[in-house]
Amino acid sequence: MRDPQKILIIRLSSLGDVVLTSPVIRCLKARFPKAEIHFVTRPFFAPAVMHNPYLHKIHYSWNSVKELIQALKNESFDVILDLHKNRHSRKMIRALKVRSFTFPKMNLTKWMMVNLKFYPQAVSHIVYRYMRAVSHWGIEYDGKGLDLFLAEDDYIKLPEPFSSYVAIVIGAQHVTKQIPAEKIIEIIQQLNVPVILIGGKDDEEKGERIKQALPDFPIFNAAGKYSILQSAGLLSQSQTVITGDTGMMHIAAALKKPIISVWGSTVPEFGMYPLFPKGLERLSTIIENKNLSCRPCSKLGFAACPQGHFRCMNDLNASEIVAHLK
Repeated sequence: MRDPQKILIIRLSSLGDVVLTSPVIRCLKARFPKAEIHFVTRPFFAPAVMHNPYLHKIHYSWNSVKELIQALKNESFDVILDLHKNRHSRKMIRALKVRSFTFPKMNLTKWMMVNLKFYPQAVSHIVYRYMRAVSHWGIEYDGKGLDLFLAEDDYIKLPEPFSSYVAIVIGAQHVTKQIPAEKIIEIIQQLNVPVILIGGKDDEEKGERIKQALPDFPIFNAAGKYSILQSAGLLSQSQTVITGDTGMMHIAAALKKPIISVWGSTVPEFGMYPLFPKGLERLSTIIENKNLSCRPCSKLGFAACPQGHFRCMNDLNASEIVAHLK
């Protein structure tokens, strides 16, 4: 089999999943330094690979799939790596008529974990499963963790007293993966360092609620004020990151920041826990409520707790989280 000259990687969403493809990109470029590696994703998630020096070109999945497919056809790819493995990626592969490789999603195993609370086999980390898509070339994971590349203007200059701070990610795509505002308030009350709240536009009101509840604490609500990469820049300048199971959790891991990840409706056993370079695994602390028969209730998350109590988050001990941080 001759070495490929032009490779297309497909990962359309979401933010964390796109970040998690970075080891494949890096290892692929190390194996085929002269090859052009292209990436297709949705525009909102493109910042995760925007400055990646190993990529030749990023293609955007707009509303018009027909136009996208025609643009991809014009590139004449040798091979496709399908790291999404859904109907949209399969449609692209059928249209391009190029040999492709993919990875095991292990959806049946996850279904049993959610619906039967039965763990038939270990679900390896998603990065290790992504690497299966390139294993036929003899490419193995290099143990260097995730990549995220920032530009100079992604670093925000902050006023005093925010020269040293803890970053708390207050949002997530699904509510049952978010740390509740009341729990964040409990955590901040026990901290003795400034705090920056990280989130999107939808999290701005939540951030203001937290800030107003603690008027005497140094809190900067950055939710909704900055781009994805600027928010990543804030994470990179923090001492520690407290976060739910979110895309920002994986960005923090890519930036090699100490992480306290707080898990609600999902579980680390799904294979999406923070991945650090070999030797730096100590930077990850996982906080979860293992005393609930209803957990995990979803592999993705819900807009509200199906049981109505949200005990997976509400019952967590804020003092334990702060103790790990200290």
